[in-house]
Amino acid sequence: MNSKERILGRVRRALADVPRDDPPYEQAVARDYAREHGDRSVEETVELLAENLADYRAIVHRTDAEGLAGLIAGLLEKRGSTSVLAPPGLDEGWLAATGVTRVADRAESTPHELDRVDSVVTACAVAIAETGTIVLDGSPDQGRRRITLVPDHHVCVVRVPGQVVSSVPQGLERLDPARPLTWISGPSATSDIELDRVEGVHGPRTLEVILVGEA
Repeated sequence: MNSKERILGRVRRALADVPRDDPPYEQAVARDYAREHGDRSVEETVELLAENLADYRAIVHRTDAEGLAGLIAGLLEKRGSTSVLAPPGLDEGWLAATGVTRVADRAESTPHELDRVDSVVTACAVAIAETGTIVLDGSPDQGRRRITLVPDHHVCVVRVPGQVVSSVPQGLERLDPARPLTWISGPSATSDIELDRVEGVHGPRTLEVILVGEA
């Protein structure tokens, strides 16, 4: 008997006295909880997202589609970035206004190579207003998870209002649980027992979020 068979045997014995008419798991727990807190308009939801992003120490910018490339170029120039990593599916126009060296997202890139990249620019899957959370799902315009965890500066573009939802339950409805989901609430940070905050421990030290108004 292998380990799997032993574990399954214990589960069967533990369930031996459970009545057959017990409700299935999906019905055993009431799921009538609130889907969102409060009644907000689309504009108010976007404002709440911006407020909570800033509260988490993300830097929030706003622009329209025409101004996006210029804004990204300005952010990279202001930071002094000489190299930028972009996933293969990123809109080419987003980096059209910058002369920064573009680094390809390669499967064989080592952590040391990624650490030498100054900035990374990605899109996102969804943004959650109530928690100030950006979710990446590894789509072509977001790339592999590691490219947003190793470089020190992450610029993330959120399409407004199309990619903005009010609550976590609403966000989950848009996500595929089989995809590699990365949930980002502000720059990477941790604190010790004395609550001394340290940023950039297991992700970028600086997160800049661009809210792009859709036509």
